[in-house]
Amino acid sequence: MLTPVRKVAYLLILTIAIAIVACRNPNIPSGGETQGNINLLMGNPSQATSSPGNSENYLLVRPQYALSYSKNKGIPNWVAWQLNESWLGDARRVGKFAPDDALPAGWERVKPSDYTGSGFDRGHMTNSEDRSRSPEDNIQTFLMTNILPQSPDNNQGPWVGLENYCRQLVRSGKELFIISGGHGQGGIGKNGLRATVGQGKVLVPAVTWKVILVLDKPNAGVAGVDKNTRTIAVIMPNKQGIKSDPWQQYVTSVKDVEKLTGYKFFTSVPAEIREVIYARIDR
Repeated sequence: MLTPVRKVAYLLILTIAIAIVACRNPNIPSGGETQGNINLLMGNPSQATSSPGNSENYLLVRPQYALSYSKNKGIPNWVAWQLNESWLGDARRVGKFAPDDALPAGWERVKPSDYTGSGFDRGHMTNSEDRSRSPEDNIQTFLMTNILPQSPDNNQGPWVGLENYCRQLVRSGKELFIISGGHGQGGIGKNGLRATVGQGKVLVPAVTWKVILVLDKPNAGVAGVDKNTRTIAVIMPNKQGIKSDPWQQYVTSVKDVEKLTGYKFFTSVPAEIREVIYARIDR
């Protein structure tokens, strides 16, 4: 029989053990759903949680990125990732899309074939070239929870232009915290206007958006953000006919993307700083 002192000691040890396990498993809440994942250092835009009951705002975290997933839409609400030189290497593009088995049991998995013949690209949110450090890192970007239907001219035009620019910034010594996603319903691909693909399983967004926090010094964290910190935000139409458009044509403010999506970005940043940088339009 345990004495009162031993009972207290036992409970304390048990509490510590649970906390350690939670910290090691990124899909177990540990006092906050963002703790311990570098990709969510600047905040969780929709307060997503990893409860299977939260099927329209389900948090899925990996070392390579974190995302909020919608079961009904079959696409991510948003995907967040850190980008600095440590993530870049010479690993080749895997190029093999795959269903995501990390989703809760019983959930339908979107398959690569759901996009076949749709007229839309399997559009990466976390770009595969942003995770070229190792084959394993690159593989994770091809999971279908990191993908949404993008018109070829969006994906292969201004969208990829901004992706390339982000890596240029990183190679010049910057560190980025990036969040991207889609909004609305109804995009125009090679086969015209579509609301969904994959026999209704996958929603086609009307626009794609991205917000970027540019830190001058890598690994400085939230302390590296001040009122002069650069932000980049874009909202791009998910349609054909824009392939030759420069990404700068679609620049807006982080505040405007918040108004569009209802999310709150970079909430780890002190409010007095955030209020300045999220209203700025990058020119």
